[in-house]
Amino acid sequence: MLRRDEIHPYPLKPLPQWASGLKGAVRKFLRHFPGGFKDETYLAWERDYKWQAHLEWEDKLCAAKLKAMLKAGAYHEIAAGAVKIESGRSLLFSFEKMALRDAVREERGARIFAEGLFQYLHGNGSPEQRFADWVTAVDRLPRKQTRVLTWPLVTVFGFIAQPDNHIFLKPNTTKEAARKMGLAFDYVSRPNWRTYESYLTLAGTVRKAIRQMRPRDMIDLQSFLWVQGSDEYA
Repeated sequence: MLRRDEIHPYPLKPLPQWASGLKGAVRKFLRHFPGGFKDETYLAWERDYKWQAHLEWEDKLCAAKLKAMLKAGAYHEIAAGAVKIESGRSLLFSFEKMALRDAVREERGARIFAEGLFQYLHGNGSPEQRFADWVTAVDRLPRKQTRVLTWPLVTVFGFIAQPDNHIFLKPNTTKEAARKMGLAFDYVSRPNWRTYESYLTLAGTVRKAIRQMRPRDMIDLQSFLWVQGSDEYA
């Protein structure tokens, strides 16, 4: 881990013309975290707790364990495990955490969640179909007080489980980041594949533009976007 006195700021090499809107974004990120994605403060504030959630998921809910638990009908164990891994991190809003806990408390909700989650992460079919089926599963979860079908809730478990492939969406912050960087983001408030695909494309554009900073995965890309759009980093 780098100490502040060991950090050397990244040189701002010229970006391609299509990515010129990202120059200010790179400067802003490096102003907060001069060591880039290896900066000790960045690791403490943005990356480590997300990576630890992924490691915990791999230990308790990897593909083989999920499959075995499903076969045994351990729907509550799967749902409770996923909720517990997320609950210790500041990813979902408190009302989303509460809505999810309520939704999977009964057998029907736990089974919908567990089966839908496995198919989304490890099932057959195209990414589009698997995402659409996952949205349908989340939409079918029992609702008591607050809605369960939100972008953060739909995207958080893919992000935790497979950060090489999936990215976490906080709508307002992401929309603001895209606006500031001049990048297209086809956002619709109800979770859908077209918006998620647009978000993956946006993340791919950012990855290409900041490749000199060596982002490791979607955790780094989501964190980079969060810095651009969040009031925490105004």
